[in-house]
Amino acid sequence: MFIMGNFIIAIAKILDIVLFWCYWLILIRALISWVNPDPFNPIVQFLMRMTEPFLAPIRRFLPSSPIDLSVVVAFFVIIFLQTFLVASLKDIGYYMRQSKSEPAIQSSEYNDRKPFEDEKMVR
Repeated sequence: MFIMGNFIIAIAKILDIVLFWCYWLILIRALISWVNPDPFNPIVQFLMRMTEPFLAPIRRFLPSSPIDLSVVVAFFVIIFLQTFLVASLKDIGYYMRQSKSEPAIQSSEYNDRKPFEDEKMVR
């Protein structure tokens, strides 16, 4: 079962990295929009192509206004996904990685136990 746990942990880490980069790309796009960028600039075109698939569906649900609130909603969605979904996937993966045959030793149980306490000496 540890293989499935490792797989879920890997998926959670990849999702976390993707959400991290989405957050920063959207933030850079929002900051650049304040300075009236050249739409033919390759960097601006790259930012538009990368962030528009995330922001366009959000804009459909928001009323039109002079301020683009889709960026704020996207930030909230990304933070929610990182806090809830990624953390939950990691917890599930770590839980699945634990061995079912022997329970994890608690630190207090481990420290209170004396060496050879449970074992009989065979002579």
